[in-house]
Amino acid sequence: MEILQIKETCLYVKDLDTTRQFYAGKLGLEIIGEVKDRHVFFRAGRSVLLCFDPDASKKGETLPPHYGSGNLHLAFEVAPDRYEDQKTIIKALGIEIEHEHEWPNEIKSFYFRDPDNHLLEIVMTGMWEQQI
Repeated sequence: MEILQIKETCLYVKDLDTTRQFYAGKLGLEIIGEVKDRHVFFRAGRSVLLCFDPDASKKGETLPPHYGSGNLHLAFEVAPDRYEDQKTIIKALGIEIEHEHEWPNEIKSFYFRDPDNHLLEIVMTGMWEQQI
């Protein structure tokens, strides 16, 4: 196999309206798909964030059923010269930064939570490229 990237990732959420308000309204992600009471999809750079109502997605009417629960983690990558700006934006939105970390090679990241308590991270470009 020759995988180029992870194209999309998925979170399972309790309330699609709250999720839409957080990811589009606060974080500014573009909504690229939505089915009432089932899912809302967002563009995140070149990737896609899928947010599903877990009860609706486990029915699997046209696609295979899937379901998940619990607190999940994903990271959004930003250019190093935009990192501090993103941190300022998150704080200005009233979102608590739970932890900030400095990785090898002066790569920084910070962590915060979405309304479903999923752990989100903002990380500087170069995190994994320099460690492979």
